[in-house]
Amino acid sequence: MEDRQIIKLFFSRSEHAIRELEQTYGKLLQQLAFRILGSEEDAEECVNDTYLAVWNAIPPQNPDLLKPYLCRILRNQALKRRSKNTAAKRNNGYDVALEELAECLPGKDQPEDAVIASALGRLINSFLLAQAKENRALFIRRYYLAESIEEIAEAFRMRPNTVSARLARIRRSLQSYLNRNWFDRS
Repeated sequence: MEDRQIIKLFFSRSEHAIRELEQTYGKLLQQLAFRILGSEEDAEECVNDTYLAVWNAIPPQNPDLLKPYLCRILRNQALKRRSKNTAAKRNNGYDVALEELAECLPGKDQPEDAVIASALGRLINSFLLAQAKENRALFIRRYYLAESIEEIAEAFRMRPNTVSARLARIRRSLQSYLNRNWFDRS
């Protein structure tokens, strides 16, 4: 079923909407949640929480693109659960990906202030838009979708060492970009 049809089901408050959502995007959501949480049980609960959140959000929201909308909601749900589950201990490969990316950010502390986080997000988006399509896809798959180096290598038909080296170059480039532009933000 197409996204527009699924959204129409939500607007008509049909419970069939959840079944269609699960059939169309359930596997993707489960994989993303598992990558972040490292537990099948937690991932399943997180996916169910995402279905509930979408049920409560549509209507009134009417997303143009359902897949990224779902991934954003699920990712936020999974990160909240991960934070709760892992109070100071490393849990899975997602922690490694976050550590890789943390080296690029201005300063070593995570920005707590929403204004700073928003500005940083805009800078990262600008950086990504200036990248080649394949580099942008590598970055998003590693740091947003939390895919392993091996999964990315397989998807792009590259060697894992090649993927690691390209991601390292992208991170260095991001770090340089952020250092140049961090103080020029408005």
